[in-house]
Amino acid sequence: MFSRFLTNHVLPERYLASAEEFYIPLAKQIANGYQQRQAEKNNSTFFVGVNGCQGSGKSTLVDFLALYLKHQFKLTVVSLSLDDFYLSCQQREGLALRHHPLLKTRGVPATHNVKLLKSVLTQLKNSKTNQQAICLPKFDKAQDNPIAQKNWQRLNAGVDIVLFEGWCWGVTSQYTDELAEPVNELEAKHDPNGDWRRHVNESLLHDYQPLYSFIDTWLMLKAPSFTVTYQWRLEQEQKLAAKMADSESGGSSVMSVEEVATFVQYFQRLTEHALNNLPSTVDVLFELNENREIIASEGLSPC
Repeated sequence: MFSRFLTNHVLPERYLASAEEFYIPLAKQIANGYQQRQAEKNNSTFFVGVNGCQGSGKSTLVDFLALYLKHQFKLTVVSLSLDDFYLSCQQREGLALRHHPLLKTRGVPATHNVKLLKSVLTQLKNSKTNQQAICLPKFDKAQDNPIAQKNWQRLNAGVDIVLFEGWCWGVTSQYTDELAEPVNELEAKHDPNGDWRRHVNESLLHDYQPLYSFIDTWLMLKAPSFTVTYQWRLEQEQKLAAKMADSESGGSSVMSVEEVATFVQYFQRLTEHALNNLPSTVDVLFELNENREIIASEGLSPC
């Protein structure tokens, strides 16, 4: 099971050491939380929220947890990413025209389909009682658009656990005075009056934070600082480029080195806000070094 996982995710053997020390205990803790829910005769789905900056390893961790929970505990597990709820290019162009040009670029709060997100989360929460089919959206980053709805994953059975990851998932809005000064060149040059960051902040407050109530337990992969985000995101883009080359798919919008450097600036404000504020609020914290290795943890129950 593990060897195939390492191969599929192009991971070194040392990943298994982290899995043994941190990820398997986390999986057992999640399973225990679900089992306690069942013991209380609460038949709703158990939700796990995973926060981490771009490239921190959220998707890989979620995939490992899903595999382990399915294999060891025979649970029905669904993995979801906030990224799969991005609005289409056309929809974001509309946002750019109505509110601010920077909203054309996917990433920040306000560029997701939160109405669809709430609908999917609600359906998943009630999946064990309603027994209705649920369709899970998927976003194609290479094409910068959602994939066609007819190709969405369809679930026909009740879901025990949902693992939901996102770079700004769980992050709360900033105070008004925190929005006053630009944090980087992008904001200084393209949002000197703060209209974009205020719109993003309002969306985070009113559209995203109410959805956090779905989550039963929170996990954070904490980067050492925002400065590593550029390198981590660049690695992601290089993997995407290799995948596109292997599939011989045309029309990709894989970013160049310069475009990645600009792109990560969209995420800086809320990433730094998260690094400063989330660690004290999450249930489980994994602190990472520059190589994405866990150097400290908090909140894991003794096995």
